[in-house]
Amino acid sequence: MSDSGNGALIEVRNVQKRYGRKRVLDGVNLAVPQGKVMALLGANGAGKSTLMRVISGLAKPDRGEVVLGGVALRNAGHELRRYIGLVAHGPLLYDNLSAWENLLFFARLYDIQQPEPRVEAVLHAVDLWARRRDAVRTYSRGMTQRLAIGRAILHDPPVLLLDEPDTGLDPASAETLARLIRALGASNRAILLTTHNLERALEWSDSVSLLVDGKIGHCEPTAALTSNKLQRWLTQGSVGT
Repeated sequence: MSDSGNGALIEVRNVQKRYGRKRVLDGVNLAVPQGKVMALLGANGAGKSTLMRVISGLAKPDRGEVVLGGVALRNAGHELRRYIGLVAHGPLLYDNLSAWENLLFFARLYDIQQPEPRVEAVLHAVDLWARRRDAVRTYSRGMTQRLAIGRAILHDPPVLLLDEPDTGLDPASAETLARLIRALGASNRAILLTTHNLERALEWSDSVSLLVDGKIGHCEPTAALTSNKLQRWLTQGSVGT
């Protein structure tokens, strides 16, 4: 997979998606460059999770296209999935298995050569090496989320999609997750994440986009934003104001 001409690893071009008569996405355009983190905000039901599913290839757009690293998703084969890491609302982990066993299982699914060193490296990266032999069912919410991210980056994908990874986390776990996301974003990945927490959106990202009325209503660098401005975006709920 090669970089696209404008340096973006994630490009969404005029994507539209309906469920029945309801138009959830109505011409969404966004781009996330390599090495950057974008936070996607929006009210409940705004279509954030739908957009994540479209970008990950789990749902097909009715119109428009998704381009990952210069390759149109609709023209790509199954191999393109290897370039995507997804953390959705469910962690997709086996509770009765340990962290080591979970990641070793997924490493074999991805046909990772020499899986044990890779699993060890990921467990260190998500700060779970000391608990690698413990069953996932004994983990806190924050630990489970970190392991879910470990599963998502196990095959070293350049595109990482995090759908509300901070839900239910206490402040200490959220800070640990923030450090992990910052480290991952600096390692030549493009990360798109959703959150309802405005302060975390500002802290974790390089840019923030607002999804409203099925479109990207605002998109600005994080350095130019404040939590008050983000709150005004959400309150006004209009495009381009």
